[in-house]
Amino acid sequence: MGFKDYFILLLLVAIIYLWFQIRKYKQIISDHQKSTGYLERKYETIELENIDTRLNPHLFKNILNSIQSHVYQSYYTIDKLSNVLDYVLYKTPKQLVTPRDEINFIKNLIEINKIKLSPLFDLRTKISIDERDVFLEQKVIAPLVTIDLIENAFKHADTQSEDAFISIIIELKDGCFSLFIANKIATATPLKKESSGIGISSLEKRLKMLYKERYKLQKSIEGKIYSVSLKIKLEK
Repeated sequence: MGFKDYFILLLLVAIIYLWFQIRKYKQIISDHQKSTGYLERKYETIELENIDTRLNPHLFKNILNSIQSHVYQSYYTIDKLSNVLDYVLYKTPKQLVTPRDEINFIKNLIEINKIKLSPLFDLRTKISIDERDVFLEQKVIAPLVTIDLIENAFKHADTQSEDAFISIIIELKDGCFSLFIANKIATATPLKKESSGIGISSLEKRLKMLYKERYKLQKSIEGKIYSVSLKIKLEK
């Protein structure tokens, strides 16, 4: 068995394991719901939606497709994938994580998606972190709150045109976490439908539950450019 076959087999085993974890969490929540009140059941239903988002097989399918098409970069990608799996399995079961943890996850996810792009593709990333920000190491942000926005950018972007691009800007300053993404839309993309679909809708529900009036999520399409901006005012 060659390295490529072994590596793909390893990934499939990981995906199957994660799928069984989803089933286990669902069963635990189902059992617990029988002995809890209405408010607790409602909260755990939202938590279940978060678990499904965290362990969404589509994330790992996208990663697998990327690695399969660029096996020569697999050693580098294994390290990034390992970091993503660590975050998904050990960090995200917690209700909140630190902004630094979420930003590191974003960086790893970008690196994994980047391997399916041409070396000449215009991928712009800018990360600006105020190391003195009091919230940087505080558990004040929902885990994977950025995943749908990042994945949509790579999924729906035009990657063939000469003027195609993806721009990702992350900032933590004055107690505010900001993410801005823009990309040229692929000609045959279902982005308009996706932007109001299950992924974004679930994200908005989580944001409203956790941050109430302390967040702002804005989406727009101007010509062939899609952009989305997320700002979260953090507090303990």
